[in-house]
Amino acid sequence: MSDSPAHPHAHPHREFRTEDLAREAGIPVRTLRFYREKRLLPPPRREGRIAWYSDEHLARLRIIGDLLERGHTLGGIAELLAAWESGRDMAELLGLEAAIAAPWSEETPVPMTVRELDRTYSGQVDAAALAEAAALGYLTVEGDAVRHISRRLLDASAELVAEGIPLSAVLEAAHGVRASADALADLFVDLVDKQLLGKLGARLTTEETARLADTLARLRPVARTVVDVEFALAMDRRVHGEIGAVLSRGAGRAPEQ
Repeated sequence: MSDSPAHPHAHPHREFRTEDLAREAGIPVRTLRFYREKRLLPPPRREGRIAWYSDEHLARLRIIGDLLERGHTLGGIAELLAAWESGRDMAELLGLEAAIAAPWSEETPVPMTVRELDRTYSGQVDAAALAEAAALGYLTVEGDAVRHISRRLLDASAELVAEGIPLSAVLEAAHGVRASADALADLFVDLVDKQLLGKLGARLTTEETARLADTLARLRPVARTVVDVEFALAMDRRVHGEIGAVLSRGAGRAPEQ
């Protein structure tokens, strides 16, 4: 199995080996191959004996999974996809897939060595910290090579460590941040699913497809704005609630001699 999902050559979009695509989609490899046999997926790009799948394949797998959860059979899904591909412009289907599954994050990965990572975190990187960060999905480690998923996240966490917060505490807090972020994402997905997708029929018209793709694209910055504003307001509430206690503790200290 390849440890890195990205194809090493330069391509405008991500590409995946079979095992990596299955992992990203949350399905067994045998299920992915079964979908290929049933022609639910378009053929991958071939490079010798290696099959490379794209973000469009991942989007298709996620749509198949969503339709299965809604009670559609594989036969019905195959008919639906066939109707899309034969009766309409294929760009409609790919456009909708891209609108649904396009990455929300716009992060710049950072390749570095373990030693460089250790310097970034003030000498606090050990085997336990590497394992914890890898388990969180923040980085991949191959020998002495490290690839952090986000320049912004790397800089922010390094700044916390520089201010005196141990790296172990930052990583521990990351679990809570991840859980809260997942909960917010679930709320937004449920809202869109119930209020937009749930009101549409199984066979979308051309106008509905274009409108849905456009709506999903417009809602991305809206969701980010809501989360940003709500977090800022929550911090205001939290700080105002704590400031009295902080001042009280400060006032209760004996003056330094």
